[in-house]
Amino acid sequence: MIAPTPVSLCCALLLCLPLTIVFTITSPIVTTIVTITHYDSYKDPARNFVPISNNKKKFDIKHRSVVWPPPSLSPPPSPLQPPLPEDDESLFRLAARVNPKPQPLGTPKKLAFMFLTTTPLPFAPLWELFFNQTRTKKLFNIYIHADPSFHYDPPFSGTFAGRDIHSKPTQRFTPSLVSAARRLLAHALLDDPSNAMFPLLSASCIPLHSFNFTYDTLIRSKKSFIEILSSEPGAYGRYIARGEDAMFPEVPFEDFRIGSQFFVLTRRHARLVVKDELLWSKFKLPCVQWDTCYPEENYLPTLLSMMDRRGCVPATLTHVDWTNQSDGHPRKYEASEVRPGLIVSLRGDRPRYGDDGGGFGNVTSSSLSKRHDPFLFARKFSPESLQPLMRIADDVIFHD
Repeated sequence: MIAPTPVSLCCALLLCLPLTIVFTITSPIVTTIVTITHYDSYKDPARNFVPISNNKKKFDIKHRSVVWPPPSLSPPPSPLQPPLPEDDESLFRLAARVNPKPQPLGTPKKLAFMFLTTTPLPFAPLWELFFNQTRTKKLFNIYIHADPSFHYDPPFSGTFAGRDIHSKPTQRFTPSLVSAARRLLAHALLDDPSNAMFPLLSASCIPLHSFNFTYDTLIRSKKSFIEILSSEPGAYGRYIARGEDAMFPEVPFEDFRIGSQFFVLTRRHARLVVKDELLWSKFKLPCVQWDTCYPEENYLPTLLSMMDRRGCVPATLTHVDWTNQSDGHPRKYEASEVRPGLIVSLRGDRPRYGDDGGGFGNVTSSSLSKRHDPFLFARKFSPESLQPLMRIADDVIFHD
């Protein structure tokens, strides 16, 4: 047997190396395929010599493809968000688990504008101008509860497109209006953890200031704005609308409160509302005296007064004129009344503050008398008011 020489050893080693290396790029951005053609012996250092039989070299050649970057290093696909429950009980239970503080910390807080309506939004063009004043869309969200019993033609478009939530029928003198408000709060809580303040509006509401003024006013506040009144005429009739003892003992009459349906809640209070089951079990009872049944004006003022009076400014920031009410509805402003002087007058009015005599934390009755929070919204305006409102929008409404 002839002893191997250095030259023959080098030749054998060269034969063990890969014959070809082919780089195949299947995508210029994502994936590079590296195809390596090699011998089986390349994998095993103990088989660096290729066996010789019948004076012929037999090569076991295989083709392997390597994906780069490896799948383990590729970014994982975004998980699909499951649809929110359509039954209120599951929806509220889920919303009650959210963080009561806006998240993530350090990012801009947002306003969650919630529209409760049974009609198309007649002032959508005015609100479009309002929302377009901000340089970024990252300061607000919109949610619409549209009663499915009504026909919406045309459907919501522009900024309002796709912002309607799963809605259910609403009816006056029933708890359904409160359910709709709680539904809006739940969706807004679950939709965006940055939502910090939650104004409830109707289809007949208009803005009285620019977006930036509204945003700065609300985001600076650490408290909710909700009217809480304790000495209103007819309070006892409202209290017993579900029956003489229906509200007792959870809600004694001395804790029963009245206030505007329209509010601005902090995230903490929005969570408190969707989490509540005790008081809601009383206010959702059907009324036996329908003409004194106004759950939407009693439930939230009573709940927040009992649970966190110190966290509230007891006033609404939505202007309304009850001096000329008709059939339980406030005055409606017609197109002929819309002029700059009306907007200035509405802005100049002072909200009515709660009459609980200093029970709102460090807000005493004397300090309440000195407060003059600005009205940010106003109702009710007739749909025909849109054009005169649009004419004075830039020079009056949005000119702070």
